[in-house]
Amino acid sequence: MSSRLEKLLFSVSLIDKASGPAGKIASQIDQLNQRATAGFTQVGVGAAGLFATGYALKSVLGPAIEMDRALGEVSSLGVRDAALQKLEKTALKFSVKYGESATEFVRASYDIQSAISGLNGSELSTFTETGAIMAKATKSNVATITDYMGTMYGIFEKDAKRMGNANWVERLAEQTSTAVAAFKTDGNKMASGFSALGADATAAGISMTEQMAILGSLQATMSGSESGTKYRAFLKGVGKAQDQLGLQFTDSHGRMLSMLDILQKLRGRYGETITVAEGMELQKAFGTQEAVALINQLLPKTEELRGKMAELENVKGMTNATQMAQKMVDPWQQMGASATAVHTQFGRLIQPVLLPVLELMVSTGEAVMAWMDNHKTLSKVIGVGTLVIFGLVAAVSAFALVQGLATLSMAGWSGALLVSAAGVKLWRFAVGTAKATLFLFQMAIYGGVAIFRALRTAFMASTAATWLLNAALLANPITWIVLAVVALVAAVVGLIVYWDELMAWFSDIKPLELLGKALDWLIDKINMIPGVDIGGGGEVTVTEKIEQEREAMNQASAGIVQTRPGAVPAGGLLKQVSQATTNNNGLKVDKIEVNTTGGVSGYQLADELALAGG
Repeated sequence: MSSRLEKLLFSVSLIDKASGPAGKIASQIDQLNQRATAGFTQVGVGAAGLFATGYALKSVLGPAIEMDRALGEVSSLGVRDAALQKLEKTALKFSVKYGESATEFVRASYDIQSAISGLNGSELSTFTETGAIMAKATKSNVATITDYMGTMYGIFEKDAKRMGNANWVERLAEQTSTAVAAFKTDGNKMASGFSALGADATAAGISMTEQMAILGSLQATMSGSESGTKYRAFLKGVGKAQDQLGLQFTDSHGRMLSMLDILQKLRGRYGETITVAEGMELQKAFGTQEAVALINQLLPKTEELRGKMAELENVKGMTNATQMAQKMVDPWQQMGASATAVHTQFGRLIQPVLLPVLELMVSTGEAVMAWMDNHKTLSKVIGVGTLVIFGLVAAVSAFALVQGLATLSMAGWSGALLVSAAGVKLWRFAVGTAKATLFLFQMAIYGGVAIFRALRTAFMASTAATWLLNAALLANPITWIVLAVVALVAAVVGLIVYWDELMAWFSDIKPLELLGKALDWLIDKINMIPGVDIGGGGEVTVTEKIEQEREAMNQASAGIVQTRPGAVPAGGLLKQVSQATTNNNGLKVDKIEVNTTGGVSGYQLADELALAGG
């Protein structure tokens, strides 16, 4: 007993000595894990805060930064700061009023400044704003209209300088918008038409108003580039055509007449429509089919073209273009553009405060790069130390990851055991339920079989009883006698009651008559054989015999017309037959005769049978 106690005390002492250090190690591991978790949490929160701050700052300053970039692009073309400030203000106002991007407005000015040289400070803003309004009014985009304005300025540069750049561009915008509304075209088609036409019409002395009216009228049935191509072909063939046709298309100074005057002369010669032969003559005169196509379309619309041309000539200012552009404004786009403009203005105000900070950060970066370049060894040591710190962080992260995975594994194992135990219980329950269901099904089958056997036994018993009864009845001679008497009486009654109908049916039997005729034909053919004579010598034929028999039956049936007697024996004939059968006492009856002597008619016999049945 003492030895066992000593062993127990030794075990307890050993456990006490080992549990203390093990508990300290576990506690230190837990503390390390908690510190690592807290550190990672703080790093994540800090990084998220820095990211959120940077994103918010970028969102606030984003529109201003984009505006700075666009203004920088324009500034690279030599535009002064005063012109840039004017351009920025104009862009922001236009953005809020028409719901367009202020940044795109400034970038459009870059293209205008590149295409049109010599614009002063305020003219650049005017050109850009006018082009943006024209793009909005004509359902086009700023890039297309900017290119259009550069093309038109190159074609009508003399007019622009004579009128002044600002006045000329406003007239261009107003006439283009009016032409788009009058001829059901758009700014893209008009730009394509003038690009294809080039400066040929201007070189011939044709005004911008007339060119725009002709192109707009043609664009009602064709594309913009096609209208410019046809107009250009017409201009090239006018000089040759006047010699071929004998018509004068130039004035005394050799300058080309207006399109209205040329169309009026052609109309006086050919009328409002051109025939095929006249079209061939015009094609030969002008040299191209495109010129003839222009004449075919404009000739019937000479007066309409005259009215549209006068309307374009009388435009002033930009009233029509501005109204058309305002009708195109989308309130939702306008609201978004207003918010962007506010952000841009706000960013532009706080940028001067942030620029020194940004410059300091940039200069600090430059200084750090210079110091690292001068102290490469020390920079290398700092880099290695940074890597060591990152390595320790990675080791702690890996340890935390392993411990987390172990915890998850234990939790998963416990969950798997619980699920397995629950699955076993569910399996046992399912097996028990299946056994109970199978037992009930077997009991139901056994019960059904028993019921079927009982029903089959009862049916067989009833069938046997029926066969025995039938056999007993058929074995009795009286049964056969009664059945024979009943059948005989029924036949007699049916013959008496339906005698007239029967005779009438026999009298109408056409097949018998046909059969008789067939037999007569056959006998005649057989009698044609030498030495054969069937029914000759003037005897009656089969058909005549059938007719005689039918006549005899009709006479016999006509004679059976009697009055019904008033007295009928009590009980009827069947009752007398039944009494005679009963008094037989088992004797065999060979023959039963029914005599209707004493003047008994068929009607009386029927009445007796009916009373007997009653």
